[in-house]
Amino acid sequence: MERETEKSGYSSNNEEFGTVKIANDVVAMIAGLAATEVDGVGAMVGNITNELMGKVGMKKQTKGVKIDILDGNVSVELAVTLEYGFNIPTTCNKVQEKVKNAIETMTGFKVSDVNIRIVGIKMASDK
Repeated sequence: MERETEKSGYSSNNEEFGTVKIANDVVAMIAGLAATEVDGVGAMVGNITNELMGKVGMKKQTKGVKIDILDGNVSVELAVTLEYGFNIPTTCNKVQEKVKNAIETMTGFKVSDVNIRIVGIKMASDK
């Protein structure tokens, strides 16, 4: 297991109270949860390992999200499945805005870009 300092994307040193560190996985979880709140997003899609682990009951909240943090600037990459019938550009713009606002509000980071890769379309189960 990696040490927390190696995974930390943010560190604040307030001499009065101590240190605050935000792990990259926390930022990725914020991005993933914000993205799935947008109407038209069917699911986040991870790699094959994440998909297999999800089938045996071990779900990871950061699947389909890649975060790069450099000097307080966050770059986000999302892999999503959209629901059939939603306008792709409009839905993706909403996802980008929602993810950017969530990360900036909750962490204080500046989000430089939110890139979305659409990996599939989810069909309605009643059709």
